[in-house]
Amino acid sequence: MAKKRVQTKAKRPQISDGARAGGADGPIPVVGAREPCPCGSGRRYKACHGRAAAQAVTELVQRPFEGLPGECDWVALRELVPAATAELTLKGGLPEGVPSVSLATVLPMAWPALRRDDGSVLLGLQNDTASGDISRDLADTLQQALAAQPGTPVQGRRAPADGPRLQDLLDPEGTFEPVVHPGFEFWVPDAENATPEVAASLERANAAAIPTVKLTGVDAAYWCRTPEKNHLRWVMPHPEEQLLDALARLHAAGRSSLGEGTRLVGSFRAHGLTVPVWDLPSEVGAEDVEKPAAEFAERLAAALATDAPLTPDERRARGGLTNRQVTLS
Repeated sequence: MAKKRVQTKAKRPQISDGARAGGADGPIPVVGAREPCPCGSGRRYKACHGRAAAQAVTELVQRPFEGLPGECDWVALRELVPAATAELTLKGGLPEGVPSVSLATVLPMAWPALRRDDGSVLLGLQNDTASGDISRDLADTLQQALAAQPGTPVQGRRAPADGPRLQDLLDPEGTFEPVVHPGFEFWVPDAENATPEVAASLERANAAAIPTVKLTGVDAAYWCRTPEKNHLRWVMPHPEEQLLDALARLHAAGRSSLGEGTRLVGSFRAHGLTVPVWDLPSEVGAEDVEKPAAEFAERLAAALATDAPLTPDERRARGGLTNRQVTLS
């Protein structure tokens, strides 16, 4: 399962030392933990400003997209989908001179964000971030992009520890409707006339993208085609233990498949949510699993509503599913 994830999208760019050392107010001198803090306090760096820096890097937010419209799709676009965009709705509306703000899975040259020539903003989702809170890092990048000059890419940096999160900037009543693209031509209005550097990046990204389709009948379920077989990966919002119990009940009863030749093979965790995965025969396309997925959703709802203790067969099924679970983030 981990191998499949690597194939799904291009490798995220590594943030440079300069970007990691750069803060909201400019570069921070790189010093050893036991050396005097550069602020002049007389204390060692690790006991002064180094303490806040370490907390900003190490404190992991388990569900960074919790509370945002479409949390499950945020997770899918971060971990599963090669090429997709989604319009973002800001609290208070768009600033003057910014016609639109869109989330994008990946941007050319692995830019964290881009202010286009027309003033619109593209915010990249799949970049590595400098702290344990993806939401805060993305919010900081978004603010930089909104203030950038048109035609300017935004570089990565360490977000201020007290800076806003996406939940503070985006309208909680807004919609989040991802559009999955077959390639990355959405990067540029006129792909045929892109600069050689951008054109080369576009070609590499398109070559690495695995065909992916978002199902229309259920939420946050994504079909993809790989050389060996196809898969359905479905990001679910239910508490992990409750969901695993429900999946085990269905698996033990022989009701966890999505049709002939399909098989629930396990799940993985991503950003605090659980993502069940089905193997599909290579001839089964996205349209072929729309109806079976909707029917499975009904069976799952009934299983989630059951609180009876698991039977021995169901416990064995749960153990098998748990043993095949992988944590991605």
